[in-house]
Amino acid sequence: MKIVIPMAGLGTRMRPHTYSKPKPLIGLAGKTVLDYVLEQFTPLPEKYSPEYVLIVGPNQLEQVQEYMEVTHPEKTVNYVVQEHMRGQSDAMYLAREYLHGPMLMTFSDTLIETNFDVLADDQIDGAAWVKPVPDPRRFGVAEVNDQDWVHHLVEKPQEMSNNLALVGFYYFKRGEDLIAAIKEQMNRSIMLKGEYFLADAINILLEKGAKIRPSRLDIWLDAGTPQSLLETNQYLLEHGHDNTSDARKRDGLCIIPPVFIHPSAIVENSVIGPNVSMDANCQVRNVILKNSIVEKGTQIQQMVLEDSLLGRHVQLQGQAARLNLGDSSWAME
Repeated sequence: MKIVIPMAGLGTRMRPHTYSKPKPLIGLAGKTVLDYVLEQFTPLPEKYSPEYVLIVGPNQLEQVQEYMEVTHPEKTVNYVVQEHMRGQSDAMYLAREYLHGPMLMTFSDTLIETNFDVLADDQIDGAAWVKPVPDPRRFGVAEVNDQDWVHHLVEKPQEMSNNLALVGFYYFKRGEDLIAAIKEQMNRSIMLKGEYFLADAINILLEKGAKIRPSRLDIWLDAGTPQSLLETNQYLLEHGHDNTSDARKRDGLCIIPPVFIHPSAIVENSVIGPNVSMDANCQVRNVILKNSIVEKGTQIQQMVLEDSLLGRHVQLQGQAARLNLGDSSWAME
């Protein structure tokens, strides 16, 4: 099973963090976004042997490759570089040499919980994971017929009648068929604002009779904006990713769960939590910190912080604040 993860986008909604690192390497609940993206595939049936295809930007390859080699050395990984940001379908087409046979695809800021039962259905040519939402007008949606087959994908519908939002997670029985549809999409010049969108290629597959099943979800988390990242951090900490019991063994701390504090972090005379994730080698002294993500090597003294994202090796000293600081920032009062 090929598992394709396009991640070459500039990550403008997550700046300043994405000036210095790819969006999937941003910290989240004691790991990185990429770690949680990869964990989604743990429930895959044993008969599928995963082989990963990571599509990265030209300035991302070195960091992503190094991270995978250090953190996930057991995984088989192929890398494809998307030099020009021409959309999702273009990214997939660049990876066409690897896309033969069954494949799964997810966007790098999409986190879901699924059991992959839909893959056992021999009737299907593919599947699109969807989640009912109260207001579908800001999403792409899947239109489904009476037999529960997807018959068309619609971007940002004007009507509220169809609320099955596309979460950015797909299965294709034959990667070759998707690549053929993308080639036709390009021949037809079906694009928007200079980009080829995957939904248009899937609609071409549907035109040609592909049978695509909707796979409904209860849990869909987003890691694409600062606010959604903090919300996802809270959810993950509340669902098995906190280490409150270990953190409470430290002297001079008040811990309000859930939290994750890396064992190598130094934390003194502070109130931490709820919903705080603190990475390796941080130094935190005389701080009140809640609902925040603090990446590795950051130092904070004499501050009250909440609803904040702090990148790697940030240095802070001062008063109460709400901050969104990228790597190697420095601020003192």
